[in-house]
Amino acid sequence: MLAGRGVERAAVTRLLESARDGRGGSLVVRGVAGAGKSTLLAEAVTDAEDVIVLRTSGVESESPLAFAALQRLLWPVRSRIDALPVPQQTALRTALGEREGDGDRFLTFMGILSVLADAAEEAPVVVVVDDAHWLDDASTAALLFTARRIQAERVALLFAARDGDPRRFDAPDLPTLSLAGVSGPDADALLAGTAGRVVEAAVRDHLVAATGGNPLALVELGAALTPEQLAGAAPMPSPLPLTDGVERAFLDRYRRLPEAAQQLLLVACADDTGRVSVIRGAADRLHADDDALEEVERAGLLSVTGSQVALYHPLVRSAVYTAATSAGRRAAHQALADALGDDPDRRAWHLAAATDRADDNVVAALDAVAARAAGRGGHEAAAAAWARAAELTSSSPDRGRRLYRAASSAWLGAHPPQAAALANAADPHIDDPHLRAQLLTLQGQIAWNTRSLNDGYDFVLQAAEVADRVDPAMAAQLVMLAAALAAFGAHSPRQLDQALWHRAPAPDAPAHGLAAAALLRGFRGVADGNWALAAESIRAAFELVDADPADDHVLQPNLAIAAFLIDDDESSLRLHDEQLTIARRDGALTMVEHALTRGFWSQVATGAWAKAAAAAVEALPLAASTGHVGMTALPTVEVALMAALRGEDTAEALLETVAQIRRAHRVGITDGLVVDLVHWASALRASAHPAVALHHFEQMTNPPLRRMATLDVFDAAARGDRPDIVRTWLADMEAFAAGAGAPAACAVVEHGWALLADGDDAERHFRAALAAHASSVRIPDRAKTELAFGEWLRRARRRVDAREHLRSAAALFEELGATAWAERAGQELRASGEKARRRDVSTATALTAQERQVAALVRQGLSNRDAAARLFVSPRTVDFHLRNVFTKLGVASRAELMAMPLEV
Repeated sequence: MLAGRGVERAAVTRLLESARDGRGGSLVVRGVAGAGKSTLLAEAVTDAEDVIVLRTSGVESESPLAFAALQRLLWPVRSRIDALPVPQQTALRTALGEREGDGDRFLTFMGILSVLADAAEEAPVVVVVDDAHWLDDASTAALLFTARRIQAERVALLFAARDGDPRRFDAPDLPTLSLAGVSGPDADALLAGTAGRVVEAAVRDHLVAATGGNPLALVELGAALTPEQLAGAAPMPSPLPLTDGVERAFLDRYRRLPEAAQQLLLVACADDTGRVSVIRGAADRLHADDDALEEVERAGLLSVTGSQVALYHPLVRSAVYTAATSAGRRAAHQALADALGDDPDRRAWHLAAATDRADDNVVAALDAVAARAAGRGGHEAAAAAWARAAELTSSSPDRGRRLYRAASSAWLGAHPPQAAALANAADPHIDDPHLRAQLLTLQGQIAWNTRSLNDGYDFVLQAAEVADRVDPAMAAQLVMLAAALAAFGAHSPRQLDQALWHRAPAPDAPAHGLAAAALLRGFRGVADGNWALAAESIRAAFELVDADPADDHVLQPNLAIAAFLIDDDESSLRLHDEQLTIARRDGALTMVEHALTRGFWSQVATGAWAKAAAAAVEALPLAASTGHVGMTALPTVEVALMAALRGEDTAEALLETVAQIRRAHRVGITDGLVVDLVHWASALRASAHPAVALHHFEQMTNPPLRRMATLDVFDAAARGDRPDIVRTWLADMEAFAAGAGAPAACAVVEHGWALLADGDDAERHFRAALAAHASSVRIPDRAKTELAFGEWLRRARRRVDAREHLRSAAALFEELGATAWAERAGQELRASGEKARRRDVSTATALTAQERQVAALVRQGLSNRDAAARLFVSPRTVDFHLRNVFTKLGVASRAELMAMPLEV
């Protein structure tokens, strides 16, 4: 029964009402064992009318089985899978074990969201997930992905999770409700409900103090104590029956059962199917018959309804299973394995639990479990199966191979600490050069993403050396990867054989092989500051793949990064757009996040600020979905930078969030970029104080980002009377411009010289800068030069000449949404004797980031369903944002939207 909990009931009711109104959401109900979490949720859905209720729960022994909880959840609505887009349908059916083949984790997640959204068109959907802390990891990831994307759907997700359990349900970003103990009239109701009479107040208060007001403990005490004790007429036993906790009470009941009944209950606690046929089949093998089942039911420790068995409380499972001897547990698992001949995954895990020594047959069964789980996208389950198989493997090389596979799966499942531990465990068992190179590469990937760029680089160098002995093609890829890391500032005391750095590909090598070799030279040039070599080599790589675009996961992203490193904005935008298109098509969430956060830089540089802001906002939840909290630092600081560029006060809170992330989590390879973007945004926020702004600018270290910020540095230095800083940054820009020949860099060099010159020389340099800007797509830089030249002309009392440049600057800044810069240009224009007029331009600045994304995809001709698949949201969410777009832009149809001269 549920007593009291008025505030908590109201919170659940609000969520359900919001879902009815098309404002879906989620709520995590937390509390210690026995706090009433399950009862609260059960009452909520019982009282809810005209809703579709979907239930599932975590089962401790089921946690290694990929998508096990999800299968139960979606069973009532499985027919709706047929209506999904084919890629989602295929992935979801594979994850649920309904078809063979390779699944895709995030297409599976999208399929779940789509099924729930589709069901919600018929009636509001309430998803109830009990014992969420015991969910299998794949189901946890899928349900959290869904919870974070519920927006305009009539869907509510309710999770119940136990506090204090070693296995946690981590969802700090979801709304949370914590259940405390009860007291007073609420405790009276619970005690009276089982005692059958009113409990004396002093007794009640004593029991509340002894149990912390735990509802389950109070219910159990109401049944355990005598009427005289509850009335205060007889002394309380000392200690109370529940002094050692509710589990001890269940354990006492268990030990009073006959031996056969104890055997049956242990089997039920070791089981994860909840099926009567399975439990009775296993119990029969241990000589526990129907009389044993009846004894356990009479003790109130489990109940049978139809074909299902349910334990009275999850604590029964943990109490009984933990108290059993190891031999008893193994016997129960062996019996269950024998009873589960038609369920190979569960059978394999019970066999693994039934043995404590090497067993080739069990290992083979676990290998098959891991392969099936990996094929469904259940990487966590695959990692667990391969890790357990490794424990039962007698051969050291085979143990190493299985541990490597477990580490790879743990990494793919977004569990970097586990992946690192498994990879380290595999290390002493692997001698095969090819597998060793793969292991070192994996260790490098884990290190540079979650710990240290330098450590990751060192692992890749080791991998290249090992691979060169057996697979030159693999070695060449690794050397190129090492060069890319070095271009981002990676260092190692390890010296790679120079022959590997300079080995030329075969003359008849394929174009992509030649492009990889050219990229290697280009990255080496970047690392050495040889910008001429870098630009020449990287452009040669572009030419090699123009006729046959690269779409692999190594070459293509590195081509895009290389373009950014030499300020080839047009190639960077094109290549990142290609990467994003391929990733969206394939449903590859991590690559979508990569393309969004890296393409962001060139979008900022070229003035595509609406796209940049939308990209960063979209990337943030995608980064969170990977499970690497440190990965959220980059999109968060990118959102902060956009706010700073536009003069928005939200930048401060975002920068503090970045600081908190960096304090609590390793950021890895992007940490240097994150720090530089923090300094850039902080400098912009301090623009009224040039000395403070320059302090931040001077701490930036990444060359491409420094070049993007150079005109901001020049402006702060000019206002702070620091020509020495202009000269220092100008020297770096001159070296880059001379080598790479990028028009944008040439324009910045001329701008810098203009600030240091006087009279005609200054004007000549300003005009040269504008001429160079004409060949560049960096609109913000051009606007800043126009403003600086206009200000110079006005100070030279050439007000008429100044107006042309100030008008141009004001217009460009308005289109960008750079409020502070636009106001400054307007003030200068008014000082020149002309009134600044705000232009009415057709831009998307009134749209939110998600509205811009939806508008952009609809303008490409995509349907709502297709746009939803690209954005990892539901079609209903797309429809919601599209209606807002129509309202804000004053259009009534998709055709009108597509015809608008709009930058989104």
